[in-house]
Amino acid sequence: MSEQKNVETVQQNYAAVGRGDIPTLLSLLSDEVEWSMPGPSVIPWTGTRRGRQQVAEFFALLRKTLKSQRFEPREFIAQGDTVVVLGYERSLVKPTDRTFEQEWVHVYTLRDGKITKCRIFEDTAAQATAFGRA
Repeated sequence: MSEQKNVETVQQNYAAVGRGDIPTLLSLLSDEVEWSMPGPSVIPWTGTRRGRQQVAEFFALLRKTLKSQRFEPREFIAQGDTVVVLGYERSLVKPTDRTFEQEWVHVYTLRDGKITKCRIFEDTAAQATAFGRA
C-alpha cells in the first residue's frame, strides 16, 4: 500500500474512535494485530494486547475510566509501512475526577491496508498521578 493510503487508514482509525465506533476501528485491524502501551499497572489499559477482541477490551477500559475533553492527532508522518502520529490529549479520569494533559506519539505498522501493530507512547507519569498514584 502507498504511504498516503496507510495515513488514510490511520486517520479512519482516529475518526472511528472519535465517533465511538469500535466495530469500524476493529475492521481496520489485521487478525493478528498487536496493540501495546508500556506503563505502570495503575493505568488499566497498559500492556500488550493481541487480536481484535483484546483491542476491543482496551477501548472498553478507556471508555470506562476516561472522559476525553480534548484529543487531537496533530501530525501524521509516513515512511513505508509505518505511520507515526504526534498528538495532544486532555482527559478526565472518572474514578478520581482528576485530569491530565499530555503530548503523545502513536506508531502504527500496516500491511495490506490493515493495522498490524500499534505502539503507544504517552506521559504515563501524568496519567498515574491522575489515578492518584505518583
